[in-house]
Amino acid sequence: MARYHVYGIGNALVDMEYEVAPKDLEVLGIDQGVMTLVDEAKQLEIMLHLGSHHHARASGGSAANTVIGLSQLGGSAYYSCRVADDELGHFYMRDLLDGGVDTNHHTEKEQGHTGRCVVLVTPDGDRTMCTFLGVSGNLSANELVEDALCDADWFYTEGYLVTSPGARAASILAREIAEAAGVRTALSLSDPNMVAYFKDGLLEMIGPGMDLIFANEAEAMGMAGTTDLNDAVDYLKTVSREFAITRGAKGALVWDGKGLIEIAGNKVEVVDTVGAGDMFAGAFLYGLSQGWDHQRAGDLASAASARLVTTLGPRIAREATQAVLKAFI
Repeated sequence: MARYHVYGIGNALVDMEYEVAPKDLEVLGIDQGVMTLVDEAKQLEIMLHLGSHHHARASGGSAANTVIGLSQLGGSAYYSCRVADDELGHFYMRDLLDGGVDTNHHTEKEQGHTGRCVVLVTPDGDRTMCTFLGVSGNLSANELVEDALCDADWFYTEGYLVTSPGARAASILAREIAEAAGVRTALSLSDPNMVAYFKDGLLEMIGPGMDLIFANEAEAMGMAGTTDLNDAVDYLKTVSREFAITRGAKGALVWDGKGLIEIAGNKVEVVDTVGAGDMFAGAFLYGLSQGWDHQRAGDLASAASARLVTTLGPRIAREATQAVLKAFI
């Protein structure tokens, strides 16, 4: 039996969440609903403009949210990342460990700035992200812990790593190590902008094919170069043995390698969609790691992500995830 259900690698970003109005995005010249990389000066300008709107902070990054969600459900996870020897870096590691996730925290932290993600939440619950990677932009193979990777059921990586040559190379190497060790591989496409501007790099990360890909509708159709969801489904079959396409309130479509499964959505009042896809992935991987079929794992993932969007922030308390889980066991 593997020590970890999931070994993840991804950006270490402290999420700085703000509640804003659409006019704030217009004033700042920010595209709504996607992630945009910015330099530190631009991010500080945004934070200064929105100072009175600040809500909370948490350890984040797409893959981090996923492994923390899995851990809160009762799974075991390891996360490789890179933080600086600053206040945010120490906060990040404490928060990660408090979330029940093991990590390469024993490695020496470097000078510099830990990555930050300014998350802008509009009244409709949509999230817009402006990310300064900081030292996370230097994520490399040095952060990989091969013993932990080879002692996991799943390797999981995020599409956001495609923007950095070193991080992309580390993700590819980790996938190759996982494949050689018989560890199943999973990837989240992460964001429509990653697909629009870095498709070739994502295909490098996918390599000969993943065991499982997570995408929302826009990402799936962007990868396929189509506006037809059916065509996107056919395309994903060529790059992954299984996949899940999340569809917001409509639920999800899951391909289990044999047939397409419709996962029902859950009607809730949406407050904040930050981390919804990450939670879906974490809950889905938790279900599969417990030997559940794809229908049951997808139903849990849909319920968990629906619960998440009813509150502000990229995750919910462990007690809340456990309450969702009780309905499925």
